[in-house]
Amino acid sequence: MRFDPPQLAALSAVLHLGSFDAAAALLGVTPSAVSQRIKALEDRIGTPLVNRTSPCTGTETGLRIAKHAEDVALLEQRLSRDLSLDTTSTPARLKVAVNADSLATWFVEAMVAAGDVLFELVIDDQDHSTEWLRRGEVSAAVTAEARPVAGCDAFALGQLDYVATASPAFMARWFADGLTPEAAGRAPCMIFNTKDRLQHRWLATHVTPDVVPPAHYLSSTQAFLDAATAGLGWGMNPVQLARPYLERGDLVELVPGSTLGTPLYWQVSRIMAPALRDITQAARRAAARTLTPVDA
Repeated sequence: MRFDPPQLAALSAVLHLGSFDAAAALLGVTPSAVSQRIKALEDRIGTPLVNRTSPCTGTETGLRIAKHAEDVALLEQRLSRDLSLDTTSTPARLKVAVNADSLATWFVEAMVAAGDVLFELVIDDQDHSTEWLRRGEVSAAVTAEARPVAGCDAFALGQLDYVATASPAFMARWFADGLTPEAAGRAPCMIFNTKDRLQHRWLATHVTPDVVPPAHYLSSTQAFLDAATAGLGWGMNPVQLARPYLERGDLVELVPGSTLGTPLYWQVSRIMAPALRDITQAARRAAARTLTPVDA
């Protein structure tokens, strides 16, 4: 089956902007024309592609077709550049899965260096980001998995180092007699979400594998630092972000020198790899300037 480009453009615009009116303004047509294009595509596919809610969302099939349209746009953009063809089209869109701490420490630099690309980021834990690749919902991912997903290439990026930190007042309250298993089981920690195992990994290495502390759930890298400084709990923070707080004395390490490293890899769809060469190179360069070499 060959897809009609205007119909694909209408679908992609509606799903990204959330309304037929906004999609029409972007495409320079009427909302009625956008609706007709999507209805024609739905009739041809034989299933709904858009949930006509506010905002509009994509059905599973609609999201897959929109992702295909974005991939085609990326490939066409790369070909036009390689052939030195003039183009005035809208920058192509790239969907990437990345963990929040990479986004807060080094990935923005890679995005800036990637050139004329519009990014759509899916924020997920590094231990789970490859699931988006397996489902075909993203073209690339920052992940903790070294083994390539089927149909993908994997490149080592380096190791993101974490340090267990808390405020001096928190340490005095909860660990006055040392970081014992009993104290670790009572002192509240901070967890990003239910997928986050960093705190448990650190406890298993430096205290005991059996302790399960009470936990606050804060899905924000900056909130981890702010909450730790305020004395809400202890948590694992990237060394690059925690260093100024440690130097000022706002935070201290639970166990000095107990850094926990998480190796990271860039996995990219093999079909899309030529079109994503610039972002792959940019990600590897940015990571090399920030992350610790895995073999260090």
